[in-house]
This record gives sequence, C-alpha cells and structure tokens, in this order.
Amino acid sequence: MVAEKEGPSPQKDRPPQLQEPLRHARRSKKQVSDGFTVKAMMKNTVVKGPPAAGAFKERPTKPTAFRKFYERGDFPIALEHDTRGNKIAWKVEIEKLDYHHYLPLFFDGLCEMQFPYEFFARQGIHDMLEHGGNKILPVIPQLIIPIKINSGDGIDYSQQKRENIGDLIQETLEAFERYGGEDAYINIKYMVPTYQSCLLN
Repeated sequence: MVAEKEGPSPQKDRPPQLQEPLRHARRSKKQVSDGFTVKAMMKNTVVKGPPAAGAFKERPTKPTAFRKFYERGDFPIALEHDTRGNKIAWKVEIEKLDYHHYLPLFFDGLCEMQFPYEFFARQGIHDMLEHGGNKILPVIPQLIIPIKINSGDGIDYSQQKRENIGDLIQETLEAFERYGGEDAYINIKYMVPTYQSCLLN
C-alpha cells in the first residue's frame, strides 16, 4: 500500500510569526450592539453611541397667523424704502385701525425670523403702540398669550443689536403703562406679576 503524501498546508508553510494573527483574527471579531441590551453585555461587543439628539439643529417655525394674513394681503401695510432704511407705509391711518383685530396678530408675528415678516411685526407693533392711545388698554388681555408664547423664542438671536424678544416685551409693557391710561399699571401687574413700573420708580 502506498501512503499518500500530504499536501502542503497553508498554515504550516507560513512562518510562525504569521500563523498567530490568523487565529486571533477569527476569535476577536467584534459585534456592534445598541447600549442597554443583552448583546451589549457579551464578550467581543462594541457598544455604539446614541444617535445625535439634534439640540443645535435648526427647527423650522410653524407658520404664524401673522404670516398667513400678510401673504393674503389682509394687512393695510406696504414696505417703504427711504434714505434712513425701511419703514412701514400704512394704507390707512393707524388711529383708525381695529386694535382688537390687528394688534394681537402683530404680536403673533414676533416669533418670525425672516424678512419682511419679522420687520413688519416689530415695526407694526411699535407704530401701533405709539399712535394707539386709549385703544391699547382694552386689548392688553388679548396680548398676554402671544407675548408668553413668543417670550421663549429668539432671546439670544440678536442681543448685539439689542433687538431681542425680552427687550421688546419690556419696552411694550412700558409703552402700555405710559399710554394706556390710569389703570394700565394695575392691569399689567395683574397679568405679569413680575413687571416693575417705569413711571413709579
């Protein structure tokens, strides 16, 4: 009987220093697993990190009622350019506006960050408060909700220009107190208990 010759084995023909890593390569294959699972507790398992939370991801704002009314052409305003910058060209006298209707809508537009919406909202509020007189005080209860909703957004966006929502709210409440009549402070203090009078101090 003739014994068959054994063929050369690929592992035996390699030098000893190359034989060892092949054995370890088979053993040390790592599994990738989610955290807090049974697999994560096993040997040779790598736990992958959590997904990005998206805390700094820009989130689109929901369309406001202000934007909807502006795009439909329901506001009696237009943009006017002059040598000092932009301003609102009112198509009717500001004093003749229905403040119960328009002022809360302009306050709703405070959370807008795009031009021309944010410009029209801020400048419109400023103009209406400046010319409103006795029409402002009865509208204050309708303005509290839009002010509260918008007070959390945009506070840090433009502090260098001193045009943030917190400052605008403070200035607005001070204008309410100045031009809103003799009971204005009491009504503001009732709705915003932390408000400090700009006239009494």
